[in-house]
Amino acid sequence: MRSYLDFEKPVAELDSKVDELRAMAASGTDIGEEVSRIEEKAGQALADLYANLTPWQKTMVARHPQRPHFTDFVNGLITEFTPLAGDRKFGEDAALLGGFGRFRGEPICVMGQEKGATTESRLKHNFGMARPEGYRKAVRLMEMAERFGIPVLSLVDSAGAYPGLGAEERGQAEAIARSTDACLSLGVPNVAIITGEGGSGGAIALTTANRVLMLEHAIYSVISPEAASSILWRDGTKAQEAANNMKITAQDMLRFHVVDTVIKEPVGGAHRDPAAMIAATGEAIAQAFDELKGLDGDAIRKQRRQKFMEIGRKLG
Repeated sequence: MRSYLDFEKPVAELDSKVDELRAMAASGTDIGEEVSRIEEKAGQALADLYANLTPWQKTMVARHPQRPHFTDFVNGLITEFTPLAGDRKFGEDAALLGGFGRFRGEPICVMGQEKGATTESRLKHNFGMARPEGYRKAVRLMEMAERFGIPVLSLVDSAGAYPGLGAEERGQAEAIARSTDACLSLGVPNVAIITGEGGSGGAIALTTANRVLMLEHAIYSVISPEAASSILWRDGTKAQEAANNMKITAQDMLRFHVVDTVIKEPVGGAHRDPAAMIAATGEAIAQAFDELKGLDGDAIRKQRRQKFMEIGRKLG
């Protein structure tokens, strides 16, 4: 069943009207022309709406529960996927998944946050908010990929690293820093994609890559709009105002040279046509890795480091 966001109410009303007319048509009433007219109107309303989304509306789209998640991308793009569990230090973290498989026939290491699609799975995956053991698992996977000369793909979708007391006691900041350093040190190509929320250090820990891609309606920020609102105005209800001023959209990130490519989403967002979104993402991944072919380990590291140094220079 399709779920509508608050700002999509005009489209929801038109879709509801279409459903009513279809039900009447099924009973024998000849209203096919009217159905087509309303469908066309609904489609145009959706296109117009999504062509002018505010940053806060994009935040809502990026968080849509029906948006494709890590598991969906892996199922759609990776064959022979074998997940690996545990950081070999503390335990397993279901918020950050990873393993090895094949992308278009070639070996690849894949990792990323999984938010879950049902109440049960969201609790299991802690809503995609990884603990230190999750980031240490990511380091373990990257080290294995380096050892066997396998490229790394990261799929990022998290509000941020888990801020709980236990996570802090086990070295959350240190784990994120080591994961970021592992990304920078890789002698194999790595590509990162922000598919929904790219929140804080929890995202940076996986996105320090040769190529950083971002879905059209995803967001990428150092802090969530809600947290920024609480800090700046001491009022958590001003999240919308914060989002509209934080420059968190894919278009902002491309303009600031923080990401390399923005992947266009289906009209109405990735959640309206997950299969098309996953296919388009696959094409973007293939192109990103193709651009890095032929580079040796030193050249890959140099390109990656220069990429992030250039961000500061261009913004300065």
